[in-house]
Amino acid sequence: MDNTTFIIIAAIAGILIGFVIAKVLEKGKAGKTISSAKREASSILKEAQKEGENIKKDKIFQAKEKFLELKAEHEKVIINKDKKIAEAEKRTRDKESQISSELAKGKRLNEQLEGQIKETDYKREILEKKQAEVDKLHKSQVQQLEVISGLSAEEAKSQLLESLKETAKTDAMAYLQTTLEEAKLTAQQEARKIVINTIQRIGTEEAVENCVSVFNLESDDVKGRIIGREGRNIRAIEAATGVEIIVDDTPEAIILSCFDSVRREIARLSLHRLVTDGRIHPARIEEIVKKTEKQINEEIVEIGKRTVIDLGIHGLHPELIKAVGRMKYRSSYGQNLLQHSREVAKLCGVMAAELGLNPKIAKRAGLLHDIGKVPNTEVEVETPHAILGMQWAEKFGEKKEVCNAIGAHHDEIEMTTLISPIVQVCDAISGARPGARRQVLDSYIQRLKDLEDVAFGFQGVQKAYAIQAGRELRVIVESEKVNDDKAAELSFEISQKIQTDMTYPGQVKVTVIRETRSVNVAK
Repeated sequence: MDNTTFIIIAAIAGILIGFVIAKVLEKGKAGKTISSAKREASSILKEAQKEGENIKKDKIFQAKEKFLELKAEHEKVIINKDKKIAEAEKRTRDKESQISSELAKGKRLNEQLEGQIKETDYKREILEKKQAEVDKLHKSQVQQLEVISGLSAEEAKSQLLESLKETAKTDAMAYLQTTLEEAKLTAQQEARKIVINTIQRIGTEEAVENCVSVFNLESDDVKGRIIGREGRNIRAIEAATGVEIIVDDTPEAIILSCFDSVRREIARLSLHRLVTDGRIHPARIEEIVKKTEKQINEEIVEIGKRTVIDLGIHGLHPELIKAVGRMKYRSSYGQNLLQHSREVAKLCGVMAAELGLNPKIAKRAGLLHDIGKVPNTEVEVETPHAILGMQWAEKFGEKKEVCNAIGAHHDEIEMTTLISPIVQVCDAISGARPGARRQVLDSYIQRLKDLEDVAFGFQGVQKAYAIQAGRELRVIVESEKVNDDKAAELSFEISQKIQTDMTYPGQVKVTVIRETRSVNVAK
């Protein structure tokens, strides 16, 4: 064996010896560690047992304290319940005693009620007996009165009712008259104030137009030129204008006759141009008449525009503006229609402002109220001008208030707005001005006669006179047939009859005169 091998074996042996020695030393140290760990574990167990005993004792003590607290609370609850039960028993005893007293009281009241019922029955029996006796006595007295008066009960009752009716009627008429007079003291004063203030603010000149116009000439020589050879010129003028031309002995003048003011004005202007120009023949006449018609139509539109601007009316349909312009060449009872409509519009505006209404709508209705009198065509229509004007206003988009005022200003339809009576009143005011209108004599006389005939339709009327142009009716009654109360009643009934049956401007005052005369002759 060489040295190297010996050395390796020696090294291995040394390693083994060292390993054995290390294991022996490690085992001795582990034994010591285990013994010390056992000692520590036994000490920890002892301490844990001590702490467990202490905790057990504390828990037992806490449980005993909690039990005592719960026991005390339970005792308190039981005491409170016992107290409440005692109070409830006391209330029950009190209610029982109260109910007992109420029952006793009710029993006493029942006994009193039974006694009162018995007493009432007894009194009723006595009353029935007395009533029977009274009826018997009343019947015997009625029989005795019938024998004494010679009238039956029904006849006496009817006479009494008739006398009561007359008395009640007289009293009612007196009361009605008194009430009307009291109302007039307040209402009439305010109404007069408004109407007078309205009239005072409006002042217009009245002009009366006829159906003829006079065309003045420089000399009578012009008449022959107007007539023309064999009258051809004058026939051409009449055919073109629809106006009758009267050439008579009136010096330096000829007369144009036509009910249509527009056609009459066209003829007048055409004649003026022809005479000024000097060329008068049928062809020239037709040319001039056409130019004049165009000029008049333009003038009508201009007049309508100027009128609505002067009155402050806006948004009027062009056709209605033309109708307003045509009013200048129309007249009603001799009163120029445009002047009348302007006046009514101003009156309506002032009166509406006084009454707190819309003055613009009132002016509009006042201006248009008579547009039905200026038709667009020459065809005569039977529709009243108020209804026709209302239809035109509706057709051209006017408001309902304006249309109703136009249609109702002669009571053709029912009034639905406050503007309608204002237009009616202002129309009457404008037409009732002295000299504003002419009235045909026959119709005027007939109206006065009808007024007197109304009075003669009542019993007791002796005479009746219509005076002051039909604005007052004086009635003379027979004093033997009509007493003072009946005279007042008769005045009221006549006024109501006139108001119901007649149509008249303004108001009619009815005066009933009753007088007694005693006449003797000294000889």
